[in-house]
Amino acid sequence: METSKTFPSVETPDEAYQKTFKNCDELLPTLPQTKGWWSVQLFQYHGFWIHIFGIRGSMLIHDHFKPRSTDIVVATSPKCGTTWLRALVFSISNKASFDFSDHPLRKANPQDLVPFFESIIHKDGSTSFVDGIPSPRLLSTHLPYSLFPTRMTDDTSACRFVYICRDPKDVFVSKWHFANKLRPKELPPLSLEETFDLFCKGVSHYGPFWDHVLGYWKASVESTKKVLFLKYEDVKKEPLGCVRKVAEFLGVPFTPEEENKEIVEQIVKLCSFESMSNQVVNKLDKRYQQRPISNSDFFRKGEVGDWVNHLSPQMAEKLDQITEQKLQDTGFIFH
Repeated sequence: METSKTFPSVETPDEAYQKTFKNCDELLPTLPQTKGWWSVQLFQYHGFWIHIFGIRGSMLIHDHFKPRSTDIVVATSPKCGTTWLRALVFSISNKASFDFSDHPLRKANPQDLVPFFESIIHKDGSTSFVDGIPSPRLLSTHLPYSLFPTRMTDDTSACRFVYICRDPKDVFVSKWHFANKLRPKELPPLSLEETFDLFCKGVSHYGPFWDHVLGYWKASVESTKKVLFLKYEDVKKEPLGCVRKVAEFLGVPFTPEEENKEIVEQIVKLCSFESMSNQVVNKLDKRYQQRPISNSDFFRKGEVGDWVNHLSPQMAEKLDQITEQKLQDTGFIFH
């Protein structure tokens, strides 16, 4: 008599997701933790201070995300020009698809057009949502480069990253303002001095800041076709050249016809702080949105060097010394 064969059970996507959720829940109590700059707790995960949602997102990406050769990941440490870079990459990638007078960036915040990777990987309890995004997928992240799976970062993967960094003094000031906007009203505001001390120790969302920057910097040196590394100050100073540089990296260089039509200039103008901050959709507050952060919260000044209005000479000197020490022998400088 023939015996029936038994086969190992195959996990459904939902079951596989639940396993990752369980692994995350079991991991969290074992990690060092501290209070975040607003209400969420931060955990030290693979050397970086990240909130629960970010850690779980990282684990879901690692366990389940299936990269495509056309994927473009906009990567930043928080408050380094994330909104600006999202807008630039979206408009460059879609330069032949939309008229500038009726452009999607006039109707939607860049975060709606280049969604947050750590967030959408959670959606629907499986990869169905992120898998359903048509190519080329534009995704945004704050995750350090080292937390992405090798199938996304090794040389055999055509998945590309565009990263922007910024003077840490301006980053700190912007983060401090942003954190106080997000803190619940029942909590007292964060003092500049207290937050400065935390930032210097590397304790901030997705920090230490310098380790985050160096991870992408080293990757950009080792693989110029995989990671494009930009500086906020350079983009402010030479926006036309930087837009052309991004287009070349993404494989969509501007044609002579597009140059003659001044498409580069139109992209720079559309994505400028003045233009973006004055769009009606970016003036909405959280009462009109189903999220804890208002679109208007992403626009403060967009300036280089605003730190001089907040930091004492001693604080600036201390940050510069830390930066010099962290970047020593790496070949990277901020200015």
